[in-house]
Amino acid sequence: MPTLRPTFLWKTRNHCVAALLALGLAPLWAQESAATEPPATPLERAVHAYEAGDLKAAARAFSALSAQARPLPLADYNLAMMHLREELPKPSPRRAERLLKRAAAGGLVRAELALAQLYEQGLLGKPNLAQALTWNLRAAERGSSEAQVALATAYYLGRGTPPNPEQAAHWFREAAKSGDVGAQYLLASMYETGLGVPADLRLARYWYDIAARNGDEGAPYKLKAIDEQLGRGE
Repeated sequence: MPTLRPTFLWKTRNHCVAALLALGLAPLWAQESAATEPPATPLERAVHAYEAGDLKAAARAFSALSAQARPLPLADYNLAMMHLREELPKPSPRRAERLLKRAAAGGLVRAELALAQLYEQGLLGKPNLAQALTWNLRAAERGSSEAQVALATAYYLGRGTPPNPEQAAHWFREAAKSGDVGAQYLLASMYETGLGVPADLRLARYWYDIAARNGDEGAPYKLKAIDEQLGRGE
């Protein structure tokens, strides 16, 4: 079973190629407030129990919230993560799938991302890249930059869909506008080479410059090379 890590940002263009199921368990607001305020709601108490290492109490609390007449999407999501991390007596990826689908239906974008990565990694038996594409598309259309990068990568590489450079460029652009450095670099390279978009060195330079300012190590070298080309052409 893959190890789940508590982060969900791709920091470099290399991470655009292979996404891991890297969604954290606890809601971010709970992590930020735990140090200053005692847990007030049942969900916060469940998260507090998990962070304190009391997995049995956390599982009971998340399960109770998930079993309500109106289940909490975050409870479904967190309980699904405990299944996937094998932190329950009888972990079940299938149960996690059902919980994540219900959380996604409740409007939780993070659950859509987790479903996409569950299918991509084949945690139910074998990878289902078409299903991964479907869930990434849903999350991407709702503004998730992580899903936009994953979707663009799928179109770029032809994973779960025939290669589609135009769609790859579109979704890399959306992620780049949201600040994803890897997407900024890859979009620049597409403008540089004319892959999926009309070749345009000035737009390539624009996005390489942004990627460089945001810390991409290769972008400054690309900037220098493009400046030389633009200088020769003027």
